[in-house]
Amino acid sequence: MQKRLAEILQEAKQELGSAETLARAEELRVRFLGKKGELTEILRSMGGLSPEERKSMGQAANSVRGEIERMLEERFTSLKEAAKNLRFKEERIDVTEPGKVKALGSKHPLTVTIEEISRIFQSMGYQIAEGPEIETVFNNFDALNAAPNHPARDMTDTFYITEDVLLRTQTSPVQVRTLQAQKPSIKVISPGRCFRCDTPDATHSPMFHQIEGLLVDEGITMADLKGTLDCFAKEIFGSQTRTKFRPHHFPFTEPSAEMDVSCFKCGGKGCRVCKGSGWIEILGCGMVHPNVLAIGGLDTEKYTGFAFGMGVERIAMLKYGVDDIRLFFENDVRFIEQFR
Repeated sequence: MQKRLAEILQEAKQELGSAETLARAEELRVRFLGKKGELTEILRSMGGLSPEERKSMGQAANSVRGEIERMLEERFTSLKEAAKNLRFKEERIDVTEPGKVKALGSKHPLTVTIEEISRIFQSMGYQIAEGPEIETVFNNFDALNAAPNHPARDMTDTFYITEDVLLRTQTSPVQVRTLQAQKPSIKVISPGRCFRCDTPDATHSPMFHQIEGLLVDEGITMADLKGTLDCFAKEIFGSQTRTKFRPHHFPFTEPSAEMDVSCFKCGGKGCRVCKGSGWIEILGCGMVHPNVLAIGGLDTEKYTGFAFGMGVERIAMLKYGVDDIRLFFENDVRFIEQFR
């Protein structure tokens, strides 16, 4: 047994001396000192020895165990240090090398425009209201005072899902939902996507964005509407901007108007952008029709209000000099990066 202990110690020295990896050193630890290791087996077999022999063999076995544990600790320390140095060498960073440039994304110009318009109206106390893109015919047409034979109801103009459900053609249905859900004072804007059966070209798209505005309270007049939109135009196009209102017709407002702004390219002198007129039409507006107010259960003798709606793409095209609406939807990174 003494001879076997000496052999185990010698084998451990040789094997550990040639161990090149931590995994190999761990294998040797289990082989010699594990629960089923060679040294453990010898200790278990000492039960048949006399007390004097057990004492002598126990001392010898413990000595061998201590020596193997010392060698294992030295080898583990050496291998860990070598692994650390190798890792430092492989992962060395040359701080003099130029860094890798990470390309930064940018917001889409339509998102930038929506956020800018929203910020202007929020500074006036307006809140953001939202509604579904899949709407009922009632909210999209009937509640907005559109006659049954109104041209916009035709299948050539509107995407119908069923006879009573469609893709909204405007953000005005949010006006109906707001009137039904809230009581005056109401002061909201509603940005969102709309859909119409248009053939894509430089100025038309079957999908586009609008921002609807609605204010309802006691004593609201056309003067409040004109003052609000004049302030908006000066904020988005510049303080020198002038506004002009022309009579128009919308089913859900009466009286109705279209608002023009003085051409920000030529200052009203006439140029290619304004087609020589000095003015550019940017939105429709008017006083909310009593029939629409009645849908919300409001007393039309007590409350009045105004509404307006503008095309986001049109505002963005005018503001940034974009001459083709399709550029907004083609996902050309070269185009979008210009608005970073």
